[in-house]
Parts: sequence; structure tokens; C-alpha cells
Amino acid sequence: MSNRHNVFISYHHANDGYDKNEFERLFSGTYDILETKAVGDGDIDPGLKTETIRQKIRDNFISSASVALVLIGSEIWKRKHVDWEIASSISQTKLNARTGLLGILLPTYPRNGASKYDPCTIPPRLHDNIECGFAEIHNWSTDPTLPRLGLNQ
Repeated sequence: MSNRHNVFISYHHANDGYDKNEFERLFSGTYDILETKAVGDGDIDPGLKTETIRQKIRDNFISSASVALVLIGSEIWKRKHVDWEIASSISQTKLNARTGLLGILLPTYPRNGASKYDPCTIPPRLHDNIECGFAEIHNWSTDPTLPRLGLNQ
């Protein structure tokens, strides 16, 4: 029996949908090590108040996750909904425990020089949590023998 982890995936829908689908195909399907959830287009009414949207994200999509995974492509840092998903993931509430937080640099992520990533081109809340030691960031990999992208507990 496999040890599957519940993972919430946050990503830029228009730019990084292919990579999100590939990640799910590999790690949920082929390797059977993750159970994934993500907010899809049309899942939440954008006309709702910000706090209501955040609560729906937390209660309906993130509540069963142990880790929030942020797929980092070229423009994810611009997406307010990604910030809301990160905030909802790491907030302890009466109904939901705080999740772990992990960033994955996609093959489409722009690299400048030898640095691993530019803090200005990842979601600011993710960067803050990496800096304080709560979150981790890794390069994209399709290798299931790696240490489960920080998920082996």
C-alpha cells in the first residue's frame, strides 16, 4: 500500500496548466504518491468578498491537504489568487490545520545567472516563508525517487 500525501496545488492557470497536469499525471497517477486538489476556473464566484473567497478556498479545497505546493512559472508572482491560496494554506483556523508549504520552480521559470531563483519573481508570501525557514523551494523533477519533494515525513 502506498503512502499518499494530500497536496493542494496552487498555480497560474493560463500559463502553467500543462505543468500542473503533468505533475498530477506523474505523481498522482503513474507513481501513486500524491492525492491532489486545486481550485479550477469557475469553482468560486469571483464576485464574492475577498474573505469569503479565502474561506471557500480553505474549507473546500485545502482542508484535507498536509502540504500546499506552489508551481512557479514565469508570471505566478503576479497572481493575487495564488497569494490568497498560500495565505489560506498556512493559516491555522478552528476547522483547519496549517499545511506545509513548498515551491517548485517549473522548467518555464526564467533564470538569471547562477542564482536558484529571484525573490522578486516568486509569490512574495512564499518568499517570506522560505526566508523564515517554514517553506522550501525545489527545482522541477519527474524523478519519484527524490525525497518526495520534501514530503517524506
